[in-house]
Amino acid sequence: MKYSEANLGRIFILRLENGDRIPDTIEDFAKRKGVNSATVLFLGGAKEESKVVAGPKDGYAESIVPNLKELIGVSEALGVGTIFINEEEIPKLHLHSAFGRKENTITGCTREGVDIWHIGEVIILELINTSAQRKVDPETGFKLLEV
Repeated sequence: MKYSEANLGRIFILRLENGDRIPDTIEDFAKRKGVNSATVLFLGGAKEESKVVAGPKDGYAESIVPNLKELIGVSEALGVGTIFINEEEIPKLHLHSAFGRKENTITGCTREGVDIWHIGEVIILELINTSAQRKVDPETGFKLLEV
């Protein structure tokens, strides 16, 4: 385990609207406001055909292929994530969410695009006084958090 410390900075409250897309809307906001590091909380609705990465197709394969799932109907959503800048100093969101419809739930990463259905509520807790950022791991190709 590696760790670093940070301090709490600004707190932003966002209301996402029908058709806004995650991660784009949150990343664009972070860039405009100069948020380099943050914790993100999300709840709201997600449109059908939104895409979620639900783990790898084969966790032991030499090459990792994402297991992409599409929401089959409008879903309730709840998620938690982080924002950290990448090597180009661009804020990148890493948000995992659970999407529920009736008795079915899909959980995964929102990086492939989740469209908001009517409303999404987001709280961004900025983290300051930290040098943490995402860097590409040469072995896996993953953009890992360096603390």
